[in-house]
Amino acid sequence: MHFADTDHNRPFSKDPAVVYFNQRYWLYYSLSFHQERSLKGYAIGVATSPDLEHWTKAGEILPAAPYEANGLCAPGAIVLPSPGRDTPGVRRSGAALPDGPRGAERLHLFYQTYGNGPKDAICHAWSDDGLNFTRNPTNPIFSPHGSWNVGRAIDADVIAHGDLLYLFFATRDPAMKVQMLGVASAGLASGFVREAWTQRCDDSILRPELPWEQDCIEAPALCTHAGRFFMFYGGAYNNAPQQIGCAVSDDLLNWRRLSNQPLLPNGRPGSWNSSESGHPFAFTDRDGQVHLFFQGNANMGQSWYLSRALIDWVDGLPVIKA
Repeated sequence: MHFADTDHNRPFSKDPAVVYFNQRYWLYYSLSFHQERSLKGYAIGVATSPDLEHWTKAGEILPAAPYEANGLCAPGAIVLPSPGRDTPGVRRSGAALPDGPRGAERLHLFYQTYGNGPKDAICHAWSDDGLNFTRNPTNPIFSPHGSWNVGRAIDADVIAHGDLLYLFFATRDPAMKVQMLGVASAGLASGFVREAWTQRCDDSILRPELPWEQDCIEAPALCTHAGRFFMFYGGAYNNAPQQIGCAVSDDLLNWRRLSNQPLLPNGRPGSWNSSESGHPFAFTDRDGQVHLFFQGNANMGQSWYLSRALIDWVDGLPVIKA
């Protein structure tokens, strides 16, 4: 698989997120308008597939609110039960989500504002068809606090555990130099409104320490296996090169690296991803197979393509399937 959106003057697709919804696969990704005079910044592209290999563009999610004026990008996606009228445990007071059909599922995007520096934050929207989204009326829903970060939140990914939805994000230190990860949570029945979120860390849960990670850890990508939580992440800034590492946790709050080397490195000279293998997303299919989607390029970011690798498990740990 090598997918790129070519509708805006160059092949450009970054920051993948994939779900299975309404009997098809959906891909959400960042697309760029930087080479078009009539538009600016980033938006989110949408594509569908019957098989995870062949993708057809289905539409775009364009800026539609003042907080998105400079753009929106880097979506994280999850499918959850729709809060129908008879859904047990759904709290109605202050909930942002309207009732949906009983027993139905709803697709949620957690995405970032773009182009606002330290003020970029995480937003939320939902859809019953995969293409048309309703913004959370309390957007932006989350920014971190504490002296360890600058108040910025980007690169959202979410995972449900118990009665909570855990939101993982990237932020930077107060000098805006070092990128690192944090985590927050909200009740699954909360509507994911701004006041529902609780920051679950007083410091970064994972910051760059290894030589190959340089000054950046970003793009957390979560999955579970055998009762443990695994988080793939991008180490180093784009084209530095960014490569993909992995950490493990038993509680979603405390993490340790599996290795001091990348799990998925950038490609060799002359390959399609020689400049980068980065910004992962872990999609677990209905058969339990984990597909690691990621971005890459061979020209220092003049173009961007998306691909995927299959994850195998050896002694309970992930490896890239040959």
